[in-house]
Amino acid sequence: MTSAARGRRPGSPDTRADILEAARALFASGGFSGTSIRAVAARAGVDPALVHHYFGSKDDLFVAALQLPFDLREVVGPVVAQGPDGAAERLLRVFLSVWDDPELQPPLLALARSLTDPTSKALMRDGFLKVVIGPLGAALGIDSPERRMPVAASQMMGLIFMRYLLQVEPLASMPADELVATYAPTLQRYLTGPLPPVGGRE
Repeated sequence: MTSAARGRRPGSPDTRADILEAARALFASGGFSGTSIRAVAARAGVDPALVHHYFGSKDDLFVAALQLPFDLREVVGPVVAQGPDGAAERLLRVFLSVWDDPELQPPLLALARSLTDPTSKALMRDGFLKVVIGPLGAALGIDSPERRMPVAASQMMGLIFMRYLLQVEPLASMPADELVATYAPTLQRYLTGPLPPVGGRE
């Protein structure tokens, strides 16, 4: 007697793609907190064990749903593990090395352009900060990461938009070292500088 290949739904070679499609739809509509592995499995028509087999944890499934050409947590993890001092410069150097990579840049540009799509926009807005950006702030050991990290991320997203999407000069052709020298002081202030009172009141 033969059995179906381990981890694959019988008769469906596209099980992994089906799970990923279901996850993208549910994360977009219900957010990260409102989506369960069981719900994804039910929508894809598979057993929850298959979701775990292909993707591991819910966090891992979400990162896969973002369709990044790499796992951002693995790329910046060693950088933030060195602590908050000088973190801005280290993050910028890693960030620029990834975006300037000729193999990684095309899929990254495609992802950035897809943010006008409601599903992609919802994934980034409702889960990216919680699953990726938030834990990075915690790993840095900074205070109030829930306030600091979205502001820091906005600085990085602005750089993506101006340098890679719009290709505005001098940013588009500026050497990485010059960009780091320009952006790092402000980014470091966002990460470790004094915060204004909540609500802008003393």
